[in-house]
Amino acid sequence: MKIRLLICLILITGLLSSCKKWLEVEPESEIAAPILFSTESGFMEAINGVYNRSTESDLYGKELTFGTTEVLAQNFSMRDDGQDYRQTSLYNYKHGEFIKRKDKIWAGLYNAIVNCNLILENVDAKKNIFSGSNYAIVKGEALALRAYLHFDLLRLFAPSYLRNATAKGIPYANKYTKEITPVSSVSETIALIIKDLEQAKQLLMVDPIRSAGYIVNYPLVTDTLKNTEEKNPSLFLQNRRHRLNYYAVCGTLARVYLYKNDKVNALQNAKEVIDSKKFPWTAKSDFEAFEDSKKDRILYKELVFGWYIPGAAKEIKDNWFQSGTRGFYLIEDAADYIYEKATAGASDSRYKYWLSATSNQSSRSYDIVKYRRNPLSAEANANLHYLMAPAIRLSELYYIAAECSYASNPTAAVNYLTQVREARQIGDPLSINSEEDLLKELLKDARKEWLAEGQLFYMYKRLNRGIVGQTGVIIPASDNIFVLPLPNDEIVYGGR
Repeated sequence: MKIRLLICLILITGLLSSCKKWLEVEPESEIAAPILFSTESGFMEAINGVYNRSTESDLYGKELTFGTTEVLAQNFSMRDDGQDYRQTSLYNYKHGEFIKRKDKIWAGLYNAIVNCNLILENVDAKKNIFSGSNYAIVKGEALALRAYLHFDLLRLFAPSYLRNATAKGIPYANKYTKEITPVSSVSETIALIIKDLEQAKQLLMVDPIRSAGYIVNYPLVTDTLKNTEEKNPSLFLQNRRHRLNYYAVCGTLARVYLYKNDKVNALQNAKEVIDSKKFPWTAKSDFEAFEDSKKDRILYKELVFGWYIPGAAKEIKDNWFQSGTRGFYLIEDAADYIYEKATAGASDSRYKYWLSATSNQSSRSYDIVKYRRNPLSAEANANLHYLMAPAIRLSELYYIAAECSYASNPTAAVNYLTQVREARQIGDPLSINSEEDLLKELLKDARKEWLAEGQLFYMYKRLNRGIVGQTGVIIPASDNIFVLPLPNDEIVYGGR
């Protein structure tokens, strides 16, 4: 995962050149691609490079996990300028710092997509150089990554399917070309995403994670007999949950189909993950362990897919999540409101172990310790697991199954949500008498579950629901909030 893929660049107008088209792509070297794609290991380096690019701070290493999208969902308190996110929390999309971050997200996602396209342009012609199932896995992951990255672009920069399926969506870049990619509508973009994901799902039928012998456990446990994730002799095939594996593709499909309001296919894919029983709920003793070396703060075994971010540990602790003048945290009233401390939340393990009380002379607040590690090394035997940015959780599949089941089986729908709550030590029964009641409870629990994970903003947008402020004030749903402006240069040079 440490090898960077530098075959191609997206030349960003206004940042690198004032006369280049926004999505113009040029190879760094005329011989780079032929050399890289002449061996099986070269393709592996290339796909690893896409993951590596995706985990940088402008994408899932910060902004799309615990940066911009979380601030937009009103999930953080902040003092002063809050690392220049104050105006973002106020939805001031003309603010300079917001524009810089937003434009880097756009460019970074397309940069990773272009590298996926380079792999896909070459992989079929070199099928004979692959051993075992590696061809199917490389191609399947490249297709899945291309779809996953486009979907987040769509969720950020276009109206939701519910609001306007025929509206302009985004350019779906499925070819490596210097030509300007035309904009597809929202519905057309979703169709292209699903096409890539369904093809990836078929290719990844050979994924080692589907085998009975692949047992999900903590990778840093001392007894290796209890862990099969790292036993594959091929480094490329180890730790499949750090990659877009077969079940991660099912989870992404469930997410996309639900965005399209296709609840039949969303439920089918969600249940495939749930019914596999590959991803066990985190044991209470692991979540609550006193010693850091025995603690699982991010519920690692429940991650169907996550981004590997070992280098972020110190930055997270020192700058991003602390209650000083520039960090993200939760004031006491916000934490108590979000986690419903006065009722069911008093026993919620997420409230008790993701938040750490701190105080000064004037107020009491909570540091967010979800990603904290001690010692500050993802490689050290700390927290039982590597440092990961969660991408798809088991709980999300239960939320999807609940939402998609209610019309035909309300009892089953409530039971899916109840299982998540019980896994978080909430025993209070739910009172749900309508689909609206269910959606309200799903939103409340998702906010607790996804704290600092970047997904809640998309849920509000998909449902066209007002964003709930930290102490209950509703920010009305609006495309002025939910649709981020395209980069200016994309409009000027791309003719959008």
